[in-house]
Amino acid sequence: MTDSEKPTLLVVDGHSLAYRAFFALPVDNFSTKDGQHTNGIYGFLSMLVNLIKAEKPTHLAVAFDMARHSFRTDQYPEYKANRSETPSEFKGQIPILQDCLAAMSIPVLQKEGIEADDILATLATQGAAEGFHVLVCSGDRDTIQLVTDDVTLLYPNVQGVSQLKRYDPETVVAKYGLPPAQYPDIAALVGETSDNLPGVPKVGEKTAVKWLTQYGSLDALLENADKVTGVVGNNLREHLEDVRRNRRLNRLLRDVELPVTPADLEVRPIDAQAVRDIFARLEFRTLLPRVFEVAGADATGSDASIPVAQAPAAVQADAAALASWTAEATSEVGVTLVLTGGRPTRVGLATTSGAVEADWTPETRDALAAWLASDRPKVFVDAKPQVKALLREGIDVGGLSLDVLLAGWLLRPSFPDKNLADLVARYLGEKLPEADPTQLVPETEGATPGQLSWFLLRVADALRAELPAPVATVLTDIELPTLQALAAMELAGVAVSHEKLSAFSGELAARADALAQEAYAAIGREVNLGSPKQLQEVLFDELELPKTRKTKSGYSTDAAALTDLQETHPHPFLALLLQHREATKLRQIIESLDVAIDDTGRIHTTYLQTGSQTGRLSSTDPNLQNIPIRNEESSRIRAAFEVGEGYETLLTADYSQIEMRIMAHLSGDPGLIEAFNSGEDLHRFVGARVFGVAQEEVTPAMRTKVKAMSYGLVYGLSAFGLSKQLRIDQSEARELMMEYFARFGAVRDYLRTSVEKARVDGYTETIFGRRRPFPDLNSPNRVLRENAERAALNAPIQGSAADIMKIALFHIHADLGEAGLRSRVLLQIHDELVLEVAPGEWDAAEQIVRTRMGDAADLSVPLDVQIGRGPDWNEAGH
Repeated sequence: MTDSEKPTLLVVDGHSLAYRAFFALPVDNFSTKDGQHTNGIYGFLSMLVNLIKAEKPTHLAVAFDMARHSFRTDQYPEYKANRSETPSEFKGQIPILQDCLAAMSIPVLQKEGIEADDILATLATQGAAEGFHVLVCSGDRDTIQLVTDDVTLLYPNVQGVSQLKRYDPETVVAKYGLPPAQYPDIAALVGETSDNLPGVPKVGEKTAVKWLTQYGSLDALLENADKVTGVVGNNLREHLEDVRRNRRLNRLLRDVELPVTPADLEVRPIDAQAVRDIFARLEFRTLLPRVFEVAGADATGSDASIPVAQAPAAVQADAAALASWTAEATSEVGVTLVLTGGRPTRVGLATTSGAVEADWTPETRDALAAWLASDRPKVFVDAKPQVKALLREGIDVGGLSLDVLLAGWLLRPSFPDKNLADLVARYLGEKLPEADPTQLVPETEGATPGQLSWFLLRVADALRAELPAPVATVLTDIELPTLQALAAMELAGVAVSHEKLSAFSGELAARADALAQEAYAAIGREVNLGSPKQLQEVLFDELELPKTRKTKSGYSTDAAALTDLQETHPHPFLALLLQHREATKLRQIIESLDVAIDDTGRIHTTYLQTGSQTGRLSSTDPNLQNIPIRNEESSRIRAAFEVGEGYETLLTADYSQIEMRIMAHLSGDPGLIEAFNSGEDLHRFVGARVFGVAQEEVTPAMRTKVKAMSYGLVYGLSAFGLSKQLRIDQSEARELMMEYFARFGAVRDYLRTSVEKARVDGYTETIFGRRRPFPDLNSPNRVLRENAERAALNAPIQGSAADIMKIALFHIHADLGEAGLRSRVLLQIHDELVLEVAPGEWDAAEQIVRTRMGDAADLSVPLDVQIGRGPDWNEAGH
């Protein structure tokens, strides 16, 4: 076999290189929104991808140390004892890295009592004997001894892991003056500081190489130690046992019993979806396509090796044929509308046995209108835009039995699939035929609307088989009715005054300019207030304020860091800078609203049902959830949302303290239940219990502390977090929490047991059965585990609140229609609904809202609903 024909075995020292990557990349620039540091993982995987691309190994494995303890520490307890404690930011990265490698189908090898280098040495020896060209990638110099004509060492340089130096026998001889097999002899004499192996005093590499060259081997040198002259000769004789120990310990094992042989390590296809999932969690957006490129997989869809499924050809039908087809279809039908500008242009229908499709024309509409509005079961993917398009056509869709995108999200809320292609890959193990959007004339045709309907029907069957009964109920009883209400709300939009927004925007621009001028005056010169680099120079160099959190480009100048800095070291420039930022941010919000106003004077936001893991709705184009809540500026913005032409007034309705009411219900705490059932001010009632005073003696400061703690507990707030939020000592915060739990013990018990139950079940559950998986509750990574514990505390409460709001929303929408009222729901923002009420319909609309919101859930405490009325959103507030 020629060298070019030899297979290539690549074995990598995982721990060594991940640790080097950790120090090579700035830790502050690599962390997830949940606080998990990822620089070691990212650096290692980036190096590995480059290595695979360059070397094209046919066989591959990564070895890890299992612990600091090994057979070497048994022989010499001081072995590696000098190593500093692992940085807290690095802890937990190795298990996640191993999860990434598992998703990439790369074998991970480790063995109790054995170091990674011994695993590499065993595989390298076996591989060379079996005809492999072996590449060993390690940052441990002990692996130099493995280098032969068949084994090459790839060793990272001092700058990290981005560059690897190749060591073959000639390179080793050129650098050290001896062949690779004798490098451990040099190390035995010189010592290894990193391993806490002291060598012979005053003996460096040059002396060691001279001795070994003179005597031929370490054993011969030690036998003739009495012939070595000078001070170093005396030192050698005094440290003979150290040298022997060093050589004994730095000799790598080549016969470790492993569960695999080199031949078993053949490179395998990656688990494409698993890689997408874990990279999404780690927020590795730019690394994902690089991994898929070297793996020969499709980063946006399913694995390239999966065959494209063959769907039946769809029959092209006219209006009469469509009407006949739908009349004869006795089973559930898949429906796909192709939309252009929010209007249907083609339609495809399918059962499991066949498909039809047609252009959307007035005749097509007339042929399908009655069937689409009927209760005959229909399945869609991403139904809301299609339902909205049909509403524009005057068709109110009935019989919506499933939206496969919603169903997939309910199963996997952390990593929702984005389209039908994702669902087909995940649940059918097939690849949806798709035309290449980058080609003017695609080489392959994509699935037609009728074929898409056939695929989504099959996905629907697969999803139903996986949906637990409680989650299926959430889908049919909450999410699907909510979808249809949201479609109507988006279509209706809300009237917004361009004049009011424009006037406020102008005021904010003037305010921002004035604040900028004051800020310049405070430091005696102009700077770019939006430039982090210039702000760092002003704050930390000129003004000599304490430095904030370290970042890649210096020190943080984000809002949180500067707010904390202003609290501890107030300065006029800093105060003006923060006010300038707030004015600028508000103006940006206003401008995003202003540009969204259409020709009719209304804004039509898009609600995202799958935009959160808890079930809460979010909105986009524009985002209405980022409008500030209940302050002077928010009042000015809300005042621009007005009652539309032909309507009399706006009605606002929101739940009072809904999350605390759900907490009272779920915990069954007698004190909280009494507070809500008595109609007392909750925080005054709780404050009286916690501080041991009468309710009338609860001061505003006491009430503020109790309110912050009550809501904080729902989000897993710690004593440290509470102390920071309230600007009080941590000891006072801890005592406050202890007093709270002493009075409301059932709350403490509920919070504890809910997390432990989720740890066992693997998920949390709302009152209505919505589930949120939490695999990280059992993670060995402390940061991931604690983040999951905090989220698991809140998920049942926030999720139940979201369910309650949705139930109220779609019932109100339906009741208004059934009562023949023109009044309509326009907005759902946070815990609030906004309705537009037609003339003469206030009493009926208010009654519907109060009844449906109050009856949306059967709790042990009442759902308190606050109603407001006015010509604009601000006036209608309460």
